[in-house]
Amino acid sequence: MAKQQVTSEAVSSPSGHFSQAIATQARGRLLFLSGMTARLPDGTVTGAGDIDAQTRRVCDNMKNLVEAAGGAMEDIVRVDVFVRNIEHFAAIHRVRREYFPSPPPASTLLEVSKMVHPDMLIEINAIAVIQDM
Repeated sequence: MAKQQVTSEAVSSPSGHFSQAIATQARGRLLFLSGMTARLPDGTVTGAGDIDAQTRRVCDNMKNLVEAAGGAMEDIVRVDVFVRNIEHFAAIHRVRREYFPSPPPASTLLEVSKMVHPDMLIEINAIAVIQDM
């Protein structure tokens, strides 16, 4: 999939690993990933208190789903990130650089007060465009 990073000097530069905007041809299949958390296949939450470990698990979960649909992480064009502590911004983006090649997806990051499990620190949903074979 060819995705193009769209930038404007009239808009501030991203402060993390994300694009101001992403353009792509809308041919193929759209894949909508529900909010991924740091749950392991058995449903337990991993990495309690460790934002790096939880962000990696979330990204691994997204990667597994995108690949199950026939795509790859570079097919993800948008993510929405929900965190319990906005101070984890730099750590989250450091891990995201390991998973999202350039250009990175468009992104929103919000701090929330609670998640469905008290040990969860981060949740990410995503949209991917997977090219037809």
